[in-house]
Amino acid sequence: MARTQEKTTTRRGRTGAKQPRRPEPKSPAYLKRMNTAVREHFAGAMDLTTFLMTMGDLTLEDRVLLVRQALILLEQNYVHLPLKRAMHSIDPVQRLKLLLQELEQTTDPLALPPEVTFHREMTEIFTSLRDLHTNYLLPYPFGGMIAFLPFMVEDYIEGGQRKYLVSHIAPGFSHPAFVRGVEIVTWNGIPIERAVWNNARRFAGSNREAQHARGVSTLTTRALRITLPPDEAWVIVGYLTEAGELAEVRIDWLVNPPLPAGDDPADGLGGDLQTAAALGLDLEHHLVQQMRKALFAPKAVAAENKAAEKVEEGDEFAALETRMPTVFEARPVTTPGGTFGYLRIRTFSADVSEFTIEFGRLLSALPRSGLIIDVRGNPGGIIMNGEYILQTLTPRRIEPEPVQFINSPLNLQICRQNPFLSQWVESMELALQTGSVYSAAFPISEPHACNGTGQKYFGPVVVVVDALCYSTTDFFAAGFQDHEIGPILGADGNTGAGGANVWEHGLLSQLLPGADSVYQSLPYSAGLRVAIRRGLRVGRRAGLPVEDLGIRPDERHFMTKNDLLNDNVDLIDKAGSMLAALQPARAFQLATQSVSPTQLTAVADTQGISRLDVYLDDRPVQSIDVQPGQTSFSITKPAPAWMMLEVRGFQDMELVSRYLAVV
Repeated sequence: MARTQEKTTTRRGRTGAKQPRRPEPKSPAYLKRMNTAVREHFAGAMDLTTFLMTMGDLTLEDRVLLVRQALILLEQNYVHLPLKRAMHSIDPVQRLKLLLQELEQTTDPLALPPEVTFHREMTEIFTSLRDLHTNYLLPYPFGGMIAFLPFMVEDYIEGGQRKYLVSHIAPGFSHPAFVRGVEIVTWNGIPIERAVWNNARRFAGSNREAQHARGVSTLTTRALRITLPPDEAWVIVGYLTEAGELAEVRIDWLVNPPLPAGDDPADGLGGDLQTAAALGLDLEHHLVQQMRKALFAPKAVAAENKAAEKVEEGDEFAALETRMPTVFEARPVTTPGGTFGYLRIRTFSADVSEFTIEFGRLLSALPRSGLIIDVRGNPGGIIMNGEYILQTLTPRRIEPEPVQFINSPLNLQICRQNPFLSQWVESMELALQTGSVYSAAFPISEPHACNGTGQKYFGPVVVVVDALCYSTTDFFAAGFQDHEIGPILGADGNTGAGGANVWEHGLLSQLLPGADSVYQSLPYSAGLRVAIRRGLRVGRRAGLPVEDLGIRPDERHFMTKNDLLNDNVDLIDKAGSMLAALQPARAFQLATQSVSPTQLTAVADTQGISRLDVYLDDRPVQSIDVQPGQTSFSITKPAPAWMMLEVRGFQDMELVSRYLAVV
């Protein structure tokens, strides 16, 4: 393919410096036919060959700086280094030292290998960790760029064999035979199963299930912030037509600039350091999700825009119309087992207060007979969002996952200089005497906040996971299982196994500022991320790490062709059958009314509950035997001040509900 001429400016400076002018994009016609809600997002799309012409050259000094900073993070901050060395037989620190030695011995800058060779070596070193929290983030021009094909591949099981089909096609893309639902059999002449596994080796799945899921997910969409562009400018896809005939189609890779608010995982998370330090996110899948939403779900983008306008104007929302369509989807579903609530959580990246309030509001509007919480593909977000909502589903007291630093002088220095990390200091100061590899373990989520609002949903609950669940979603699934809230249904054999809190290089620079800080500014918007604190499970699995192991579901559902083409119908039916087996559902509602400053009347509407114990500010005030239906009683307060009312429901001697309210 002939190269077009381009005008460039000198690439100089570091973050925010003047960058080369990109060549004029050469976009295919189908992008111009896309939905108006997203068409402008693809105005800058270009073919892969054109994009690669924009690549510059990192200087020798730039490369040395990046390797030295990466060494600091892996040697002194990275919490999983002992585990990864043992589990995967790797030595990323030695590889970085060898690369640094090679660079420092280079006397002729003109003899440097091409920039892409350096990026490939750095990417391979970080990928060898099989840790989606710990990344080398490529510099300009890669940034938040996404390489994509105008269709999406998903896999399913039929007759005991795994098959692959085209589950989505971008609106505007048209081909007479390559349509939604066709089965893919080859990829660039390679059998599709082998092609998926070849692709999976390029990505950092923590275990076999996660590797395969990553291999499928990145087959048609790749976040160039994390991984290099495809080697090929186009793919030749072999598929079976609807008539069962073998055919091939050639489709070019395209590269698109960052989508609005799609490349920054801190969007909507608040600006304080403590909140930023509570991030648990698979950045790569976060970016892939943003692109797929624009490509395949333009109506969802339009709904988000509409919701944002309604929030800004103060308009009312219908009961199951969410204020946060990027985050939630809520609806009733009818299955052979009954009618239940369905609540999809697509991300935990949201303001903590807004997230928990909206989650509780949607819960109250869903059927009370049972609830399906679907977190498949959720890349994570703020850890508190995944842990605070557990209390709304159970009467049990929630114990948030404790986390540990790896003991190092640098981590100790960071904890000493930041008061919100002070509880880890004492054990780290004793590490030299104790010989402990890890610090003491304390939770990121405040235990009181994890138990401060009480149970809001009293029916049975099933959580649905897959191997693309990661980080905060792992924390949520682990907490759900460890507190025995209900069964977990898996579309894969385990979750993605991201058992840590992740900090970016920029955050480390803020936590340890100053001219003498070991963290130096990185060139051309390059970046580094590191798993800084590892999470440990609680309950009967107390002390087990989540990293690499993940959460194993209680039951497994193998995705069907019907699932992929008809809104997960078989998966939801399976979850419905599990809820039906947990029947009868319990129910609890309480209405109170003030008679005087010290007297309340209460009406409890219960099902599956035989006794209510009433507390005011943690002090027991009465115990009432109840029958199914409504029970009236009065509550006397010792003083006219505001107090916390807690009503615990029991069936025989088992605690089955816990209600909290300020009265």
